[in-house]
Amino acid sequence: MWKGKTRGGVSGYLFFIYMIRYLGVKAAYGFLTLIVLYFIPFAPKATKSTWQYSRRILKRNRMRSVGLLLTNYYRLGQILIDKVAIGNGMVGKYHFKFNHYQEFLNVLDGGQGVIMIGAHVGNWEIGTPFFNDYSKKMNVVMYDAEHQKIKEILKKNSQQQPYKIIPVNEDNLAHIFKITEALDNKEYVCFQGDRYLNADKLLTCTFMGQEASFPIGPFLLATRMKVPVVFYFAMREAKQTYHFHFVLAEKVSGSREKRAEQLLLEQYVNALEKIIRQYPEQWFNYYPFWKLPE
Repeated sequence: MWKGKTRGGVSGYLFFIYMIRYLGVKAAYGFLTLIVLYFIPFAPKATKSTWQYSRRILKRNRMRSVGLLLTNYYRLGQILIDKVAIGNGMVGKYHFKFNHYQEFLNVLDGGQGVIMIGAHVGNWEIGTPFFNDYSKKMNVVMYDAEHQKIKEILKKNSQQQPYKIIPVNEDNLAHIFKITEALDNKEYVCFQGDRYLNADKLLTCTFMGQEASFPIGPFLLATRMKVPVVFYFAMREAKQTYHFHFVLAEKVSGSREKRAEQLLLEQYVNALEKIIRQYPEQWFNYYPFWKLPE
């Protein structure tokens, strides 16, 4: 189970913000080599989980697993740098490709609330410049600890995120009312569908050949509210290029064999698995994700 903490502290973000501003994006990329070498021994839990992902999920040998470990940490650093650079107006340094973008916009223009479900792969925030006025209607659901960290970074850097945040706190249900209100107002609610804190509210599914657990909330809410659902991934490619993948979920109806939320989860897992197989180095869940036998 995820512990509610994302890698990288406020000081780390600020370091890259100032490096990018004064030395440029390329210099920040160059510094990443030292960061990667630091993380491998000094982030043992993350290193262990990535190693198991490579060896037992991707079925790679030791040599290729070492390569994936190095590439994974390096890619994570690049994505952090890109997020900061684009947030500071350097969008012109990047290139962008889109899959099913017009179909996605048609859903947003459909006159009803929309649920978007992403994952901790690639760089979901990188799409903000392309959502334009749509961003004003976007509500990103995130755990309160992450929300507070982002607020602190933005405050110190004098930035504002273009979307709204709905913080989740395990101690109350206020976020449920805010999510419902946003959907009733024909706005868009964005979830990450691959992490959970409450081990009592889960769905399980075969993912990448092994059983894994996912939060029930996004999938249950989407089926109960009967709103369109889009799976969204923004993946980094070579030459500072991001490739946006939008997958429109099919409507689901529950049966005696499977509940509607389980059927929607299976669609999500199928879409996510295709992304992971295409971009295996951009899996950023640094904890034991799969229920692997000892």
